[in-house]
Amino acid sequence: MTLLEFEHVSKRYGARSHEHAVLQDVSFEVHAGELVAVWGGGGAGGWGGVRLAAGVEPPDSGVVRLQGHDLSARRGDVLGERIGYCWRSTPGGEEGVVLDRLTVGQMARGVRPAEAKARAWSALQRAGAEHCAALAAHKLDGAESVRVTIARALTLRPALLVIDEPTRGVDLLDRDRILSLLRSLADEGIGVLASTGESTALSGADRALSLSDGELRGNLAPELAPVVPMHRTRTA
Repeated sequence: MTLLEFEHVSKRYGARSHEHAVLQDVSFEVHAGELVAVWGGGGAGGWGGVRLAAGVEPPDSGVVRLQGHDLSARRGDVLGERIGYCWRSTPGGEEGVVLDRLTVGQMARGVRPAEAKARAWSALQRAGAEHCAALAAHKLDGAESVRVTIARALTLRPALLVIDEPTRGVDLLDRDRILSLLRSLADEGIGVLASTGESTALSGADRALSLSDGELRGNLAPELAPVVPMHRTRTA
């Protein structure tokens, strides 16, 4: 089932004399239960593509759809319900302990306190970050920050998880574990879209796409197994 669809999407940043096209007429799909990694060097546009996929920004042209719905037209009721957007805050920019912050985030969405805390704790466990629950948010190391970011997204119980540079600033051992976590989330049925500037972060992906000069290359749609018709036979 197609979860996320980019259809002839273009996006530019900068002033007129210094405009930079990060996406040019890009079309691709992400299916439920699929992990798709988009690789590109600095300035290649992966970050911009992630923001469009999360519905944070609209494209300049083209359409981004989630489960068939145009994100530009329905951002208000789509964000926070079906998309888990993983972003890492500026170090030192967050106060309070991790569990409290995730709980408050749920309460702000109308979840009752007890349920909000239960969801936050469950998400931390699923992300392998339960040891971070009582830590101050601004004291997390690189790998802990990524896991807590994923946990924050999981509290939304999303259909799609969108994450930028999941292994940036993370040592080799923790990097493999984070990639395994993303793989396991996809195996549970969540669609995962990750942008990265590191080729090692493509490990475990169902599809690895490359982004250069605004153009996306690779297998832009999954190769699905053909449907074999089943013929009913009569029994005596």
